[in-house]
Amino acid sequence: MFINQVFKYKHDFWRYIIGVVVVVTGIIVGQIPLLIALVAEKGYEIMGMAESEMMTALDSNYFLFLMLLTYAVALLFLLFIVKRLHEQPLKTLTTSRSKIDWSRFWFAFGLVSIFILISTIGDYFTNPDDYVLNFQLMPFLILLVIAVIFVPLQTSFEEYFFRAYLMQGIGVFVRNRWVPLIITSVVFGGLHFFNPEVTKLGNIIMIHYIATGFLLGIMTLMDEGIELALGFHAANNLLTALIVTADWTAFQTNSIFKDISDPSVGWDILIPVLIIYPAFLYIMARKYKWSNWKEKLFGKVHKPQLLNVSEDN
Repeated sequence: MFINQVFKYKHDFWRYIIGVVVVVTGIIVGQIPLLIALVAEKGYEIMGMAESEMMTALDSNYFLFLMLLTYAVALLFLLFIVKRLHEQPLKTLTTSRSKIDWSRFWFAFGLVSIFILISTIGDYFTNPDDYVLNFQLMPFLILLVIAVIFVPLQTSFEEYFFRAYLMQGIGVFVRNRWVPLIITSVVFGGLHFFNPEVTKLGNIIMIHYIATGFLLGIMTLMDEGIELALGFHAANNLLTALIVTADWTAFQTNSIFKDISDPSVGWDILIPVLIIYPAFLYIMARKYKWSNWKEKLFGKVHKPQLLNVSEDN
């Protein structure tokens, strides 16, 4: 199974502590080009800037490229530590199947893309005054190239780090499934606390981010791999970057439309959590015939009795 297979590789908990430190170092290293560009543009006054001000200090496509470059570098650091420190192949970090199932990735990608397109078009025709046409051909084409290449790297880093590396590492340490599900989901959502959306909409939006972490974590445990989570996350961020931007979002891009409304969020934030997210899980469960939910989400992680590879703990 997705977590159990890690017992075949070097899985001492101290290795995961070192791994997290190395990944955080990768994030810091990846931010250096962005910091250099900001200092070159604004000088050391950036030290007192809010994140929203930094976003407007550079051309939006340039800023987006440098911001996403951070995650690309972090992904390289993560894959290096998995290969060298844990001696674990990429396939077992991705799935428990005999090979990575890219059809699952594309199914989730298509499902989320269709939902975003329908909901965005519906909202546009329902509330046309909330949108202005933001499309400019050359900036959009540049955005398209950057987004198609680097957004999947950003989302892949987050999925490989939270739903794979940490899910497996915590799982083999505590020997169950529910603890890594809770920890990775809460930490994933909590790191979004510094997003501009939280400043604009209030702390209640954190329910959405944490619930998204649980959604992706449940997909991973029920499907025994992160292929669906990879596709879901990539489609969500890519379509968001290309279709609609706003002055208060983490992705301020040369998208097709700009949302000029003054948004507010209340308990209606529970609608996606209680209706839309369960609908996604229901569709995936029916397609891939998920069963034994209790065991897969709350069961024990058992150490195999016989291993093909010697272990060192």
